[in-house]
Amino acid sequence: MTGTAGSKAPGPSAPGPSTHHDPLVADSPGVDEVPVVAWPFLFQHALRHRVRHSTRYPIWVLVTVLTGLFATGMTITIVAVSLSTVATDLDTDPTSLIWVVTGPLLGLALAMPLFGKLGDVYGHRRLYLLGFAGFIVGTALSAFAWSGPSLIAIRTLGSMPGAAIGPASMALIMSAFDEDDRVKAMGWWALVGAGAPVIGLVAGGPLIEAFGWRAIFIVQAPFAAAALVLAAIVLHETPCREREPIDFAGAAALAFGIVSALLGLTFGDTRGFADPVVVALFAVTPFALLGFVLIERKALHPLLPLDFFSRPNFSSSLVAQFSTNFAYMGGFIITPLLVQNRFGLTLAATSLAMAVRPLSFSLSAPISGYVAARVGERKASITGTVLLVVAMVVFAVSAWSGALGLVFLGLMLSGIALGTSSPSLITVVANAVDERDLGVANAAQQMVAQIGVVTGIQVLSTIQDGSTAAVPFEWAYGVGAAVAVVAVAAAFRVRSSPRVSM
Repeated sequence: MTGTAGSKAPGPSAPGPSTHHDPLVADSPGVDEVPVVAWPFLFQHALRHRVRHSTRYPIWVLVTVLTGLFATGMTITIVAVSLSTVATDLDTDPTSLIWVVTGPLLGLALAMPLFGKLGDVYGHRRLYLLGFAGFIVGTALSAFAWSGPSLIAIRTLGSMPGAAIGPASMALIMSAFDEDDRVKAMGWWALVGAGAPVIGLVAGGPLIEAFGWRAIFIVQAPFAAAALVLAAIVLHETPCREREPIDFAGAAALAFGIVSALLGLTFGDTRGFADPVVVALFAVTPFALLGFVLIERKALHPLLPLDFFSRPNFSSSLVAQFSTNFAYMGGFIITPLLVQNRFGLTLAATSLAMAVRPLSFSLSAPISGYVAARVGERKASITGTVLLVVAMVVFAVSAWSGALGLVFLGLMLSGIALGTSSPSLITVVANAVDERDLGVANAAQQMVAQIGVVTGIQVLSTIQDGSTAAVPFEWAYGVGAAVAVVAVAAAFRVRSSPRVSM
């Protein structure tokens, strides 16, 4: 695109002919006067121009980002389910391979806040594309892992550039949509986020049986590459902050505090929570987080401005997201043990039964987004969190009474609960900050949600302890219900975003 605004008239020594190089025109070798049109660039430019200037550009952004979300999330469940197959092939202890799942979670927690801030300063499109490229490299390398430790290292290190994808993609969507319509977009986000692992599980099982576990990464890498190409064509850059120093000290303190807590939970499940290493990890966590607060108070350009937490929609939504993910994923981990140990379901039947939850999540999330746009995020958040409490109670009653039908009811209710609350809780955080802070705000809520997932899994599985007795299951679900009550209390503090138009 060319223009003359702000340009100066050429002086006596200025060159006559323009020396500007048009990327759509290639120089013909040896002939300066005859240009040759670079048709691939012309096609790409025309397509990009048409998409970016379309009145439906926000929809293009949503479809593009959701394609990337599907490509990155499709193997989450199948990787976890196939760990025993991977262990056999790599001649590795299956217990140690749990780090193939937990390692990337730690990598995300370590890098996500920093990448969120970098997106705000340097542009979310740029961070999204770079993070996606790094994710593709890590995915492709995973297919060539030669041992258990190498696979763990590749998956953990590969997750770090992938930490840029989540906050950047959310910021791209939030920037494209008006505040009134963001909750609708987040409904579709939740649908794909919950549905991709289910589709990956269904498709991945036969793929592994036919070609081995490496095939899931071999298939995922080119699929993700296609999503990256689409993003490069469709997305344009979001507004950036003025260039400012990055608060690396605050990022390091926050990462140290979060990772030490998650490591403590992970090691506590295997080594016991009285183990000296576990105790030490939990002991340093509050000091690291206190150090983060002190650094942020003094920083001229803080990583995460502390005044965000004085805004009810920001702080209350983070509490609610932690609590809902704690109960949802904690219950999701122990429910397969319940139906197998108490009701005698086979592994195949258990897998089919567990699909009820993400399916109900996926179906309810888009509907909830459109309803919340009319009734407000507060009502949707309260409704969803209350349903989650009811779901945990239903699970507890099913364990006590031995009623298998109540398990299916609990699975359906918990899926609807998170599908109803998530779009609204995500949206109110974005609407509580300026557009220039969307990256770090989205990173904060995704990090908190991830911490809730890990904490819920470790705590409820530890309480249940793999026992076939009814009481441990009842207690575990009871704790899940109690934490979900905290989410309800937080949801009552949420205020719906003002509606400009309906």
